[in-house]
Amino acid sequence: VLRRETPIVVPNRIPREGTSMKYALTHATLLDGTPDMQPQHDMTVLVDERGLIASVGPTATTEVPAGTAEIDLAGKYLLPGLINMHVHFCGSGKPMSSSGAADLIDKVTGNPLGRAYMRHEVQKSAETELLSGVTTVRGVGDPVWADIQTRDAVNAGKYRGPRMLCSGWGVTPVNGHGRGLIAKTCETDEDARALVRDLFAHKADLVKLFITGGVFDAEKPGEPGIVRMSLEMASATVDEAHKLGLATATHVESADGVKLALEAGVDTIEHGAHMTPEIIELFHHNGVGLSSSLTTTISPAIPLARMDREKTHSSEVVKLNADVVFRGIVDASKQALEAGIPVGLGTDSGCPYITHYDFWRELVYFHDLVGASTTLTLHTATLGNARLLHVDDVTGSIEPGKSADLIVVAGNPLDNLDVLRHVEQVMMAGRLITHPTAKHLRELDADLDEILHIKLDEDAS
Repeated sequence: VLRRETPIVVPNRIPREGTSMKYALTHATLLDGTPDMQPQHDMTVLVDERGLIASVGPTATTEVPAGTAEIDLAGKYLLPGLINMHVHFCGSGKPMSSSGAADLIDKVTGNPLGRAYMRHEVQKSAETELLSGVTTVRGVGDPVWADIQTRDAVNAGKYRGPRMLCSGWGVTPVNGHGRGLIAKTCETDEDARALVRDLFAHKADLVKLFITGGVFDAEKPGEPGIVRMSLEMASATVDEAHKLGLATATHVESADGVKLALEAGVDTIEHGAHMTPEIIELFHHNGVGLSSSLTTTISPAIPLARMDREKTHSSEVVKLNADVVFRGIVDASKQALEAGIPVGLGTDSGCPYITHYDFWRELVYFHDLVGASTTLTLHTATLGNARLLHVDDVTGSIEPGKSADLIVVAGNPLDNLDVLRHVEQVMMAGRLITHPTAKHLRELDADLDEILHIKLDEDAS
């Protein structure tokens, strides 16, 4: 848990449509999201009309109140809803060049019809996350306030969606990553502070910084993650955010970038890179005297690194740099677990090849490539992520008093995480979706399935 004198502001947002019914989920095999979770057989979870978990106990000894709708989950597994810590709602995951994406954003941001279209796309992405079993999502960079507006509409019951924590526009320097696309350019430190104040006025939940470049804007082969933002601008951004009680997250894909971000006091490092002993120490005690966490995002790097270039339509330089980032993220995640650094999981959904229904793949990568146990992986994707987002008093585990954010799957994910691919039921704050079906990109799915269980040491070609 991060420590600061001014607490992070995380509104207790529990979206729902209309009035929730009372439910009794009976005869379920329960996995509660706690660190040492084990299957609890023949359990009943009672959900009250407020959408909160009223009680959890053995079916044989749990009395179902009158007027409660009973759902028999015999043979099924009941889990907390998943939590995705790194999403861009403005994209679908369909492959697109960075220049093509920038052109699209240019077309939609300059007119009311285009902005309405962007809000519609963001709403669809949010709903897709929910239909895949993700009940809480952190957005880390979207244009024209569309994520914040969608969040508010979902909370008001206008749309079906997950709990959304949104950053709005990101903060990036001149020639910085994401500029004009999902971030606003800041020329001076005061520009960055002013943008943070604007984000606060728009009721953003956090501030996203873009400290380094990425795979597509690397200056030469073998060096992705060039530092673009100065320590002074990063420090000013973090300082202004923390004064307003806002958490901070940063895009960073090199060791130099990670070090600078930690010296500036950023709360969560997104992506990451190989850690030196100095960097490990900075995670535990960063430049403003707090602790920081790492958000593992293997999903965006692995397709470009391991798929044929004929499919990704990328250059050899992009493929090489993607492999550097891929290995750096995996390496950093292993080091973080060994050093006791808190680790969260996110997908970078919206980027090419990263859809809003595929969070389960990130769990598989974390298990297969980082070496996390299935228990740790599932805990990280539920209660662990909730703690990092400061919503663990609301969601992340199955226990009385928490929001009824639940999913049902046919098999035991502790035996095989792949079962999370098919979610049979989703409950969001007590509102039940009995047959969640998200629209899939079938050709993209087939391409990703070919690299699903690939090993780190396999040849990148």
